[in-house]
Amino acid sequence: MATLHPGWNVLLVASSAFADRSSADRNALKQNKIHKVVHDLVKNPLSTVNVGGKDSYNPFPNYSYTGSIRPMYPLSARRRVPDHIPRPEYAADGRVKAFFCQTKFLIRSFSSVGYPKAEVRAAGQPPRILNKEEQEKMRTACHLTREVLDIAASHVRPGITTDELDEIVHNATIERNAYPSPLNYRNFPKSVCTSVNEVICHGIPDQRKLQEGDIINIDVSLYYDGYHGDVNATYPVGQIDEESQKLIRTTRECLDESIKICKPGALIRDIGKTIEPIARANGCSSVRTYTGHGIHELFHAGSPNIPHYAKNKAVFTIEPMINLGHNWGEVHWPDNWTATTVDGKRSAQFEETLLITEDGVEVLTAGK
Repeated sequence: MATLHPGWNVLLVASSAFADRSSADRNALKQNKIHKVVHDLVKNPLSTVNVGGKDSYNPFPNYSYTGSIRPMYPLSARRRVPDHIPRPEYAADGRVKAFFCQTKFLIRSFSSVGYPKAEVRAAGQPPRILNKEEQEKMRTACHLTREVLDIAASHVRPGITTDELDEIVHNATIERNAYPSPLNYRNFPKSVCTSVNEVICHGIPDQRKLQEGDIINIDVSLYYDGYHGDVNATYPVGQIDEESQKLIRTTRECLDESIKICKPGALIRDIGKTIEPIARANGCSSVRTYTGHGIHELFHAGSPNIPHYAKNKAVFTIEPMINLGHNWGEVHWPDNWTATTVDGKRSAQFEETLLITEDGVEVLTAGK
């Protein structure tokens, strides 16, 4: 049975003008107006919710979205990281393979860009044991990660695009001589994940402008001196409704209460036992597909289901994702990253990176 151990890092309006027209004329005018309304909706669906630049567009117009959020492309170019900044192995993996049939038409292609080979090799292995020096490196990386998240959060407001938030995170990261961990990880195109409203996680920053009443999760990870830090939080955009306020409060409570039980000898399974009752009591559900993970030299070093080893030194994250309502499932957009609730209801998340010490738990990404 797994336990925690010291060191674990863990729409139509009628007009009076119709009165003077024939029945055929009135019907024709109605049909023209209906056609215009339908045309406008197809061209710019949910335009009051999804506002981007004048040339922005929905890249997946035929996809059955579960909620109101739409991707707003084109994506900006991948941001450059200066050559002097050390980077994880997947950052430089640029091999692309393709297969062609005899008629020279492309019939299948796949990319190994961003493939985290070290993570794959470490799959199924015990958690990494960190010595004192390595723990200090984790503290530094996590401290810098929190700084970058706080900077990004200070810019959240109606009208800013998630792509602009990505630029802010990217610049703040490289200013600290760090590498933005998500960039190129399994070919992720951006430096941060921004998940708005019904998006549970892994939202790709794009041209959509945040709207009054939205909620947004900003998930910041960076790589510094050979180690990754990871932290995220959900923020209101302007004034939000009472239900969204409850969702954010509930999600933060789930994380805080689960951190309280972390200490040497605590059962890892009790983390989930702490989170789910809080979510249910507040009319919410806990997403089951995604979990916390080990973290150190590897961005994702395994699940929280960590075997118990006497006097281990390891780090892991807890990152509950809580949905409004009782449906904890998720679906993915065609971009193969963005996960949303199946019913279009909102979702929130908070994450901290934790170190289990002999005395209890140290929150390495704690804010002020």
